[in-house]
Formats: sequence, structure tokens, C-alpha cells
Amino acid sequence: MTNTYDLHNLTIETLLNRRSIRAFADEEIPADVVATLETVAQHAASSQYLNDWSAIRITDSKVAARLAEIGGQPYIAEAPLLYVFVLDEHRNASIAAAKGVDVDSDAFTLNGSYRYSQAQNDAVLALHAMETAAYSLGLGCVILGSLLNDVDALIDLLKLPKLTYPVLGLAIGRPAQEPALKPRMPRNIQFFENAYPQSSEDMLTTIADFDGVVHQYYDLRNTDRPVDAFSDQIAGNAVADMTGRTVGKPAARQGFRLDR
Repeated sequence: MTNTYDLHNLTIETLLNRRSIRAFADEEIPADVVATLETVAQHAASSQYLNDWSAIRITDSKVAARLAEIGGQPYIAEAPLLYVFVLDEHRNASIAAAKGVDVDSDAFTLNGSYRYSQAQNDAVLALHAMETAAYSLGLGCVILGSLLNDVDALIDLLKLPKLTYPVLGLAIGRPAQEPALKPRMPRNIQFFENAYPQSSEDMLTTIADFDGVVHQYYDLRNTDRPVDAFSDQIAGNAVADMTGRTVGKPAARQGFRLDR
């Protein structure tokens, strides 16, 4: 079961060979590379040109160690280059206030659900641009959703002000491992034409075949056994305990009103 494609260039090959790297060489990332990666991130698309994201570069080993504790992944603290991307309406609220906007009024909208979701999108787009650039330079990365295990602790650690919220982390370094490419599902059950399929029957039949492909994949994090079938992973996550990862309360703490 393969996805076929005909066009090839360096950009496409970089993207098609993307894999998460969780072991890094003890090698500092040069300043010019850091500047390039950060500039690339700034060139990602931004909704309405609000530039409503920021990224915190972690250089303090104690902070990195605490992030590893929050994420439950020791390799986080070992990454030569480490970022936490945040959606950021704090900067824009400060600009608006300086222009005479009452940011405490009901007319203020940068704290609403639409801007929250768009700022989150902008942060992810910037992170992905940085990640792709890093791969193109021969580096490896892993995206760190695990940092959201304890959002309140993360907010406190990074001293995030009102109207900011952590989105994802990104660890970057020279790869010290070569994991196999993780299988991708067939395009025909992820790309649809004009409308979403009204029946899941064909989709589930294809997933049954895809389960076998995934089960043959061995993750470097646990090389002594094959990965669980895709459908088993989905079923497990469907009932997983998400305590601590809910958005509502910490977002309200940060001044967002997701009910409007």
C-alpha cells in the first residue's frame, strides 16, 4: 500500500523524508543557522497580518530540564536548540491600548475564540516553516505536544502574560539516530473531493489494510515490538485521560473568552 507521486525536487524530498528525531548529537547550532531558522518562521503566513504568535528560545538548562519533566521526555532537555511557540495577542493588545482602544470592553475582540484559533494556526504555521527549514539544512526536529501535559505549569515557567497561550514546542539538533519513515495512510481516505464521504464503510475497509502496514513499523522508542495497529491507537486515544490538557480553564486564566 503506497502513495504514488511523480514530481520531485529538493523541497518535496525534504518534506517526504521528514521524520521525528529524538536523539541529538552534542553539537551546538551556529548563530547564523539560528537566525536563518527564526527568519524563516517569521515568513510563514499570518492571518490578517496580525503576527499573533511568538516563540521562546530556551537557553537556560534548568528551564529545559523542567520542560523535560513537564513533557515526560528526557530528550527535551538534551536538544541543542529548543523553542516553545505561543499564540500571542498580548503584544497586539498592548499596541491597541496605546492607540486608545479599551481592551477591557466587550468591543475588544482579540481575546475571543476566533482570534484564539487563528493565532494558534499562525503559531503552528511558523513552527512548521522552521521545522522544514531545519530539515533542509540537515538538522532533525521533534514537535513537542507533550509540553501541554501541564499548561498551568508551563505558563508559570515561561512567565507568559495575559492573552498568550502555549501551542507547541520544537526541539532541533543534528540527528543522532535514523528512524524509519512512519507509514502514512492512503490518500483516498484523507483527501476527498467536494464533500466529506457520507458513508464510513469504504474508509474502514481501507483502514483495516492500513492497520497491517502500521503494525509492521518499529518505532525506535521501543524497538523490541511492533507498533500497535492504527485503529487500536485511535481507540485508545478516544478514551484517554485528558486531565491537565483541557483548554478552557487555563485559557480563561490567560484572559481569553472562548465562549464568544
